[in-house]
Amino acid sequence: MTGPAAGTAGGAVERLGVDLAGDHHVHSSFSDDAVSTPEENLAAARAAGLARVRMVDHVRVTTTYVPELVAAVAALPAVEGLTVLTGVEAKILDAAGHVDAPPEVLAALGEPGGVGRVLLADHQMPGPDGPWSPRATRERMDAGLAPADVVDLLVSATVRALHRVGRGQVAHPFSLLPKIGLTEDDVSDEHLDAIAAAALATDSPVEVNEKWRCPGPRALARWHGAGVRLVASSDAHHADEVGAYRWLRGDGSLRGQQ
Repeated sequence: MTGPAAGTAGGAVERLGVDLAGDHHVHSSFSDDAVSTPEENLAAARAAGLARVRMVDHVRVTTTYVPELVAAVAALPAVEGLTVLTGVEAKILDAAGHVDAPPEVLAALGEPGGVGRVLLADHQMPGPDGPWSPRATRERMDAGLAPADVVDLLVSATVRALHRVGRGQVAHPFSLLPKIGLTEDDVSDEHLDAIAAAALATDSPVEVNEKWRCPGPRALARWHGAGVRLVASSDAHHADEVGAYRWLRGDGSLRGQQ
């Protein structure tokens, strides 16, 4: 298994209200690590029978292509029964919850000509002095930084980023943990509750990510119990992956893989 969750979410997600009729995290060729066009992703979403698809691409503070992305999505032909949403994915930069996205994109969230949401990603550890790579984080842990304090940094930064952005979505929650030698067992109930409270206060969904197979059943159950909106995402980088939920649907070949 490539993600932090032990076992699979499959079999539980539909009971927990996860939106399997949507794919809320789909990349296109506007991202430098994805290959399919928005048109190809739209066709894949239609073929998969989806009711919702969120077109999302990676940004940094210096990114300039977002107006082109919004225009390209707006120009897509209408598909009956399929709602097309927009977003950008940006890493959480620091413990204060700053986000690696252009200020003008953040200012126009939800407005005409803007994107709908910012997907907040734990690509690196949001440290007090800026993002730490997994290696730098492990070095700090080797020097005495406690796992609980590391998780607290990540969770606190995520909570602050949700409030700072206002129209967020938690992307692949806890996908960073295995890269630094931790698991979701290191995340306390209090940490899960803090994310739930921030998600509810900002009306922000939390995604269940097929690619990284996270979060695990314990987090899902606790967030569902708190009333958090849980949405499915493929994190597709190729049209063939759009709405393809093997792990989420509990394909037996994936159960228990590590």
